[in-house]
Amino acid sequence: MVGMTGKRTTTAEKTERAEQAEGADTREAVRPVPRGFGLTANGYGSLSRQFPSTPRGARLARLSVVRQLGHWGFGPMTDATCAVALVVAELAANAVCHGRLRGRNFHVRVDYEGPTSRFRIEVSDAVLGRTPEDPKLPPDDQESGRGLFLVECLAARWGWEPRNPIGKTVWAEVAAVRPDGEG
Repeated sequence: MVGMTGKRTTTAEKTERAEQAEGADTREAVRPVPRGFGLTANGYGSLSRQFPSTPRGARLARLSVVRQLGHWGFGPMTDATCAVALVVAELAANAVCHGRLRGRNFHVRVDYEGPTSRFRIEVSDAVLGRTPEDPKLPPDDQESGRGLFLVECLAARWGWEPRNPIGKTVWAEVAAVRPDGEG
């Protein structure tokens, strides 16, 4: 790196000059906390995106969330990533199948709360009339109907609320045990 004098300086020389400039201040320098892309210094992160109300949009939502969790330090095969991906996939599929309104997208928001070691997942659609029911296992010969049962199994808690101005938001909270043992 070239300084104001035109002389090339190294990082070590810059550090030494900074320490000399502090003079009598003997406090230890505070090192930055290592964190993933998009996390605040306190360990919070958020992803918020809209997707088309199509099966492809539901797939893109799941893939986007898994990619973001990777930036936050959760590998693609960790328990937390798999649980969050499954919850997002089920809620997005429900938004596409049961909350689709022509010309309207669905919205996905995932918040990571590092200090409380949890994810909050919200999927919003444009239809309020079809609200989630209590999950029940369907008969064995039925091909669908297990999505909310899976969400209930994976989430610490879940629910839904009306969305202003139209629609509803289905949310779930999932435990976030960090792979490096921090959470």
